[in-house]
Amino acid sequence: MIVTRLDEGQLLGQVGDLADLLVDTVEDGASVGFLAPLGRTAAMGWWKERAAAVAAGQWAAWVAREGERTVGTVSLAFPDKPNSRHRAELVKLMVHRDARGQGLGRRLLTTAEEAAIRAGITLLHLDTETDSLAERLYGAAGWTRAGVIPDYAANPDGALRPTTIYFKHL
Repeated sequence: MIVTRLDEGQLLGQVGDLADLLVDTVEDGASVGFLAPLGRTAAMGWWKERAAAVAAGQWAAWVAREGERTVGTVSLAFPDKPNSRHRAELVKLMVHRDARGQGLGRRLLTTAEEAAIRAGITLLHLDTETDSLAERLYGAAGWTRAGVIPDYAANPDGALRPTTIYFKHL
């Protein structure tokens, strides 16, 4: 598997593959900000909106590809406030159902962490659905659990679920 960082043009060129990955993730029940059913057109629109943020340096995205197929992604969102330039949010870590259990989630997480260090970021944070599979990954990768917010976000079926906040000093 090859993991590469996308520029604006590459993101737009892979928007269909990224949309398919997002749809698969939501269909599998992951709480990544969308309700089911998520249509491919809506998923493509969401990814297309990220292209401007990539061009502006406010978003960085990586994809993992197996041959011609996108099987994973992770992103960093950079704040625009002067007092928060030392931190970034890890967002949209997704691995296709068919590619799970092979260490790809950990590889994508490490890729984003190493890129953050190179960019001068000293603190990362994220939120994830409490008791999700992702929680085990973050704990095993040295992230610190900051706390839980009840009823923070709806899962793809629309049920309100608690969210766990994590951070990691780099």
